[in-house]
Amino acid sequence: MLFNRLVDWSLDQRNPRTASRHLLVSKPAALVLLAVSSAGFVLAAGAINRLTLLLAPVALVMIFVYSLTKRFTSATHFFLGLALAIAPVGAWIAQTGRIDLAPLVLGAGVICWVAGFDLIYATQDYDFDRREGIRSLVVKLGITRSLRLAQLLHLAMFAALIAFGLSAKLGFFYYCGMPLVAAALFYEHKTEKLNLAGINRAFFQSNAFVSAVFLIAVCVDRLI
Repeated sequence: MLFNRLVDWSLDQRNPRTASRHLLVSKPAALVLLAVSSAGFVLAAGAINRLTLLLAPVALVMIFVYSLTKRFTSATHFFLGLALAIAPVGAWIAQTGRIDLAPLVLGAGVICWVAGFDLIYATQDYDFDRREGIRSLVVKLGITRSLRLAQLLHLAMFAALIAFGLSAKLGFFYYCGMPLVAAALFYEHKTEKLNLAGINRAFFQSNAFVSAVFLIAVCVDRLI
C-alpha cells in the first residue's frame, strides 16, 4: 500500500475519491516506512524456511508491479488479484516448505474474487479514469459489461472454493460454509445493481463476510 501511495501520489491528489490520502503520511515518511517494511518482510521470510526466503523478493516484485499496471494495461484488476493470490500460496509454503495443488487452486479463486470486486469498486472512478486517460477495464468495457464480468468472475471464484475443498480434502463443515459465501456474493451484486452509491457498503461488508466464513469453515473442518 505504501508503494501504491508513492507511485500514485499526484494521481491520487487529482482524484476526488482519493484526494485526502496524501495527507495521512508525508512522502519522505512513506519512503522510509516502505524500505523498513520491505526489509522486515524479507528477514521474516528468511526466518521461516529456505523456499520462503528465495521467493520473498519475487513476492515483493509482484505486489509492487500491480501499482504500475494501470499505466500500460487495462487488466489491472487481475494483477491486483495475482498480488493478493500469493498470500495463500505463501502461507502454504511457510507451513509445509513446498508448493501443492490446493493452494494454487485457492490462489486462482483469489484472483477471480479480487478482480471481480475490484471491477465493482472501480466503477466509482469511471469518469475520472476516462478523463485522465487511465487504462481501465471499466472504461474499456463500460459499467454494465464490467459488472457482468464481475459476476462471472465471482462465479468462477465460488467454483474454485469448491475445487479447493476437494484438493485439500476438506469435509462436511467446510462445505456448510459455502451457501453463506454464495449468499454474500449474491448480496454484493444485488446491491451494486440497485444503487451504485451503495458500492462501498456492499464491497466492504460482503467481502469481509466471505473472508470470515472461509476462515471459520476451514478451521472448524480441520479441528472437529
